[in-house]
Amino acid sequence: MIVPVILSGGSGTRLWPLSRKHHPKQYLNLINNDSTLFQDTVLRLPKDIGDPLIICNEEHRFLVAEQLREIGVNDCGIILEPDGKNTAPAVTLAALNFSNSKEDPILLVLSTDHLIQNNSALHRAIKIGKSLAEQEKLVTLGISPTKPETSYGYIEIKRSNSKKYHDIKSFIEKPSLDKAKSYLDSSNYYWNAGIFMFKASVYLKELDKFEPEILEACKKSFNNSYRDLDFLRLNKEEFNKCPKKSIDYAVMENTLKGTVVPLDAQWKDLGSWSSLWDFKTKDGNGNVAKGDVILEAVNDTYAYSSNRLISALGVSGLVIIDTPDALLISDKKYVQNIKNIVKKLEKDNRSEFDNNRQVFRPWGYYDSIDSGNSFQVKRILVNPGAQLSLQKHKYRSEHWVVVRGVAQVTCAEKVFELKENQSTFIPQGTVHRLRNNGDTPLEIIEIQTGGYLEEDDIIRLEDDYQRN
Repeated sequence: MIVPVILSGGSGTRLWPLSRKHHPKQYLNLINNDSTLFQDTVLRLPKDIGDPLIICNEEHRFLVAEQLREIGVNDCGIILEPDGKNTAPAVTLAALNFSNSKEDPILLVLSTDHLIQNNSALHRAIKIGKSLAEQEKLVTLGISPTKPETSYGYIEIKRSNSKKYHDIKSFIEKPSLDKAKSYLDSSNYYWNAGIFMFKASVYLKELDKFEPEILEACKKSFNNSYRDLDFLRLNKEEFNKCPKKSIDYAVMENTLKGTVVPLDAQWKDLGSWSSLWDFKTKDGNGNVAKGDVILEAVNDTYAYSSNRLISALGVSGLVIIDTPDALLISDKKYVQNIKNIVKKLEKDNRSEFDNNRQVFRPWGYYDSIDSGNSFQVKRILVNPGAQLSLQKHKYRSEHWVVVRGVAQVTCAEKVFELKENQSTFIPQGTVHRLRNNGDTPLEIIEIQTGGYLEEDDIIRLEDDYQRN
């Protein structure tokens, strides 16, 4: 049996300001309007394999659950990492998930930030990988390079008589341009796509040889885990002792069982705005424009507007990304350095590091429309059948106005309904709750007033999602 293991813990810093810590790129509609990168990864899986196992950050758990629900995928496991430790520990957790079962499945390890346009080619490569994994090989799918790419890792192969697979000679980190050109001229190098296949037991044995500290920390964390709704929560204290290392460094560079299966599936790592520009359909001047954009005498530019007009005149080779709370303007040649801006935002404790203005919650989302001295205005959308926690605030009062749908309001001892254009006031310190009993989204405008308006002024008394 093949079990897909979807690694969905990346931060996507090079796609800031659209990608943020609490809503990174894999959960965004970057390619298709109707699905995210995470959903695309799940949807492209072969139909004749097992249910996926998702490894994600604890703070993204409800994003994952909701996006799986949207595409009708309900029968899968979700393991929550307390902290990102790179790919080797994540895959170890997936393998440990089956260590006490009768089955020893072949794990198909996939990342959520890849574009694969030829699913049939992927499925054929998976079949070849399955046969090799059954022979206790550790398989990776390698991409034939199409240009001298310096932002990818490479795999050097020992060429064999078979066209279907080759043994691995070495892994090579992101090379210089001259070396990348020489790799392109050679037929012995593939891009490292980060797609792996192996038996769970074989991976654990090889990990025990080369990185026993990772295995030990993951075992202790996994053995002391517990169920929380649909999620498996690890022991945080034990997991924090785990070294941070990629599967390439931990196992694949050391094992003698490494094998490459060539994959020609129109693959692309969507790691930056320039890689998105490469993929997108362009106008006659080489421009990609999304949203309300007017370009005049502009060439080779990516312009994205989320909510207002962008106009550009007489420029070339730029990335212009406008969101409600942040604007990025960069030369395309420098987009790999966006992570330096993100590091500064994190160091300065700026809100633009963590969240978009629109913040998703398990019940829906809120959008911070305006704020000032002692007031804040939010637009709140509650999904059908969902409700916020029963809560109170120490420092603020709230005024709610229903603009769409019907709200069930709990305010102290009273429970009542509000329809469109009706409003209510929630005094400071009063226990309250908002619920949508309808079949359509509920939308309200919330006006907060008080001396402190941050999100940590929420005292939860009851919560469907077991948040503190």
